[in-house]
Amino acid sequence: MNAIRNTQHTFSSPADPFSARFGMPLPREMRSDCAGMSWRTFLATYSPGGGPIRFGSWSVTPLGAGRSEFRARLGIGDTITQATATASGPVSALTAILYEGGFQLEILSFHQMRIAGDRTATFVLCEHDGRRHWAMGLGDDATASSIEAMIAGANLLHGDGPGLRRTAGN
Repeated sequence: MNAIRNTQHTFSSPADPFSARFGMPLPREMRSDCAGMSWRTFLATYSPGGGPIRFGSWSVTPLGAGRSEFRARLGIGDTITQATATASGPVSALTAILYEGGFQLEILSFHQMRIAGDRTATFVLCEHDGRRHWAMGLGDDATASSIEAMIAGANLLHGDGPGLRRTAGN
């Protein structure tokens, strides 16, 4: 008698560049769009280095009762500006600061994970004026990566650089 060998085959789609680099999958809604993408293309598409907004610095002063004053230094075009918002957290503060600067965006989905030791990755699905785009930020902590993701999202939705890529329905 012949022995029957039981083998299991695992079928999977091509790895996304984030998973290939950090060993953790992208948010489910992004995976099919990113499958097979190079890391360079992924960064240009979801975390471009240029755009109308550049982030400079950030400071927080607690005011009590769960509120803080957030100060951001931003480069907008050729102008360096400082903006202030009172909010309960950095995401709502930066949303208000961007709105006041003319860079409206709504965050439809927010994903955050620890990567590569103590680093954090943040993914946001942003929308403005009917256009949606995923953006990514990497940082040394949750706040830094959130800021990077939101600035990337605002640049993708309000800029016209080569990284602009819309996602259908998501």
